Amino acid sequence: MVTMILGEIANFAAYAFAPAILVTPLGALSIIFSAVLAHFILKERLHMFGVVGCILCVVGSVGIVLHAPKEREINSVGEIWHFATQPGFIVYSCVAVVGALFLIFWAVKRSGHRKMLVYIAICSLMGSLTVISVKAVAIALKLSFSESNQFIYVQTWFFIFVVIICCLVQLNYLNKALDSFNTAVVSPVYYVMFTILTILANMIMYKDWVSQSATQIATQLCGFVTIVAGTFLLHKTNTSSTDRHAESAPTPPPPPPPPDQICVQG
Repeated sequence: MVTMILGEIANFAAYAFAPAILVTPLGALSIIFSAVLAHFILKERLHMFGVVGCILCVVGSVGIVLHAPKEREINSVGEIWHFATQPGFIVYSCVAVVGALFLIFWAVKRSGHRKMLVYIAICSLMGSLTVISVKAVAIALKLSFSESNQFIYVQTWFFIFVVIICCLVQLNYLNKALDSFNTAVVSPVYYVMFTILTILANMIMYKDWVSQSATQIATQLCGFVTIVAGTFLLHKTNTSSTDRHAESAPTPPPPPPPPDQICVQG
């Protein structure tokens, strides 16, 4: 529990110092460390496909890091608010909120228990807005400790409100997806959809792609696709290992017959 809390704090702090388009895809590295630690500590054997998956995640992460856009110099929460109130991002936010509400009040009742993408789409739409707001709050904290207090502005508290609401919705429907469907399928699909929408939201809001060449954008895209492939391989390996373990488990003996079926010979 302590390590999970420390990890979330470090992830939160990363948004204050690096662009979200860099931080979000690198979340796949946690899958690698989980697989490696499980191999050495829990003695869960990491098979060849798992090793290949780890290598693909590392290669994709290196490609993204080497060609990631530079972090913007932001001196106040007001600057983030200026980006967030541009027409393009307002349209994206409205589409995300309306889409999530449509899924919650219409699609969930009709097909949520049968279609995994309904729950995952809600989580991903809300998650993209969560990342935008988390980055704003993280920068507000950084500036408040180093320069001027940013919590005297209404915009900062608005971003905090968005973080709380979006996180609650996101966690609620993610738990429903995990309860209703196979975790080994939910996790990689959620990672892919969440990362795509988060990158899209950041590209619309900050327009980082304007300062990048076509080669840099293509390399980042290839790196992301490579990470996705590695993630699916790792989860496929975990699923296969679990199935083999279940098949090799000894079959319990049949229960004894009830007393009234036992024949007593005199």
